[in-house]
Amino acid sequence: MSERANSIDGVAKTIAEILKDKKYSIDYYQREYKWETKQLAELVTDLTGKFLEFYSPDHKRTAVGGYPGYFLGSIIVSQKGSQPFVVDGQQRLTTLTLILTYLRRLQSDLGTSEVKIDELIYSEAYGEKSFNLDVADRNDSMQGLFEQGEYEAPPESVESVHTLIARYSEIDDLFPDELKGDALPYFIDWLKDRVQIVQITAYNDDDAYAIFETMNDRGLKLTPADMLKGYLLANIDDGAPRAKANDLWRSWMRRLDDFDEGLGSDFLKTWLRSQYSTKIRERKKDAKPQNWDRIGTEFHRWLRGDAKRIGLTSNDAFGTFVTRDLDFYARQYERIIEAEVSFAPKSPLRFIRFNADHRFTLQDQMLLAPLRTDDEAATIDIKFEIVGRFIDILLAWRIWNFRATDYSTMQYGMTALMFRIRGLSVSELARELYRYLLDEKETFDSGADLYVHQQNRGQLHKILARITDHVTTQSGQASNYVELTGGTGVKYEVEHIWANHPERHTGEFVQETEFARHRNRIGGLLLLPKQHNGSYNDDTYEQKRPRYFSQNLLAASLDPQAYEKNPGFVRFVRSRGLDFRPYDAFTATSVTERGDLYRAIAKQVWNPEDLLRVAGLAVAE
Repeated sequence: MSERANSIDGVAKTIAEILKDKKYSIDYYQREYKWETKQLAELVTDLTGKFLEFYSPDHKRTAVGGYPGYFLGSIIVSQKGSQPFVVDGQQRLTTLTLILTYLRRLQSDLGTSEVKIDELIYSEAYGEKSFNLDVADRNDSMQGLFEQGEYEAPPESVESVHTLIARYSEIDDLFPDELKGDALPYFIDWLKDRVQIVQITAYNDDDAYAIFETMNDRGLKLTPADMLKGYLLANIDDGAPRAKANDLWRSWMRRLDDFDEGLGSDFLKTWLRSQYSTKIRERKKDAKPQNWDRIGTEFHRWLRGDAKRIGLTSNDAFGTFVTRDLDFYARQYERIIEAEVSFAPKSPLRFIRFNADHRFTLQDQMLLAPLRTDDEAATIDIKFEIVGRFIDILLAWRIWNFRATDYSTMQYGMTALMFRIRGLSVSELARELYRYLLDEKETFDSGADLYVHQQNRGQLHKILARITDHVTTQSGQASNYVELTGGTGVKYEVEHIWANHPERHTGEFVQETEFARHRNRIGGLLLLPKQHNGSYNDDTYEQKRPRYFSQNLLAASLDPQAYEKNPGFVRFVRSRGLDFRPYDAFTATSVTERGDLYRAIAKQVWNPEDLLRVAGLAVAE
């Protein structure tokens, strides 16, 4: 074995140095890309937030070279001849490649000064293009994202492909609007040349995996969570108190990380922000990071500096902070995380699932904020329901009015609201959030009908699923929300009641564009299983209508048979005063009438007065 084979290199490199014209492979046994929305949001927020600390619009681009750098952790590479294999760090490298792919398209769309980043994404040899993170079963999806900004994965695609596409589709919502303009080339320059990763390179697999195990299994790769734990335990009386706190900490971090990689760290940030942050960086030039921002990037340093302010003034206080506070909030955080991926139709936590399906990751801190460690179980559930309902209503209103619901748009406002609801009682919480909704100008009664377009199709799908599920459950049938949103393996799609044949409607529309706009209005839409939607595609309404009767109740209500021998549905329609009716023919007026019906149902599904009812308060308050 050569002397080189036994050596190990560790060098801090910029993103450009790591990726430029490189070709990394990933061993087959650890190939899956598994990052979820939370990890992506954290990375994008950390990078953009750090850049905005330094950036000023009056800077020249050359000033970026003097901006402070940013350390993004380490990767471990096994160099096998000329081919480097990523042993640790592929999640981060894959996500950086997706971000760079997005930035390449964004600067093209905006027409800003072009920063050359293609070479960080792919390399070309003999006329053949290949991606710098070279994984064969991902190449088609990466090619689609690179060239078109979208890709529809075949059903048989591996898990990583579906995850790649989902995470790429979320980047635009997470990327701050203030960087989608003249600041963009500055940010790309900084990302390429000022963000650094330590690349540890071994020259055989045994050494590479020994390093990996040493840095992780033996705890030498200290994370912010490890450093926070060390600080807290050092300030707790030695012996039984410290041992109890240590056991509890280890138990919760292991339990959360077993649920999802990195969830323990996510919990610490969410908990500390929800209970102790008081300010967030303002959205203006030269604004400085505040404690909410610092908790997101360096919560271990923040807590050491703010220990006295938050009451950590004695050994007993440090012990209580872990054995009472951490234990309480970790338990409730675990319930939130479980509620985001499960569904019980009558549970007070069901709204958490609805909000998670809209990828609203800010809800976790808002849900924890009003909780107190002495709250009883029933009180906790009521607070969860009030906050969950509030977010659910707010998101529905914003979607109906074509307003953004992404992380970067809502981060400041929702965090400021979180400060206001911290520690409130049930009645105080309900009144505060109810008043907030009363002050909103855009509701179901403002603006025109919701209509589907390329960017809101996923959101509108969820709105239709809720409306459909409401009709179903209120008619006495079992909830079909999970099925409608693809949770049972059956893929549902937005169905246009009118086929895309403007020539069939020349008596009502002179221009094809007018027909297309009316066809896309919410009153002309349903949810159907993909197999049925495809088979109905070109049929006339008269051909489709009898088939709709075999589908969900919202679709079936177009056919007269739905009103026969269906007492639960008929009773629901009458009791709620909803203008359901069958249609022999479906005209432009029918689309408008049906849209009015959907709006009326939506006002029942998302009713601000429900916040007061849940709290046991009179609606007149």
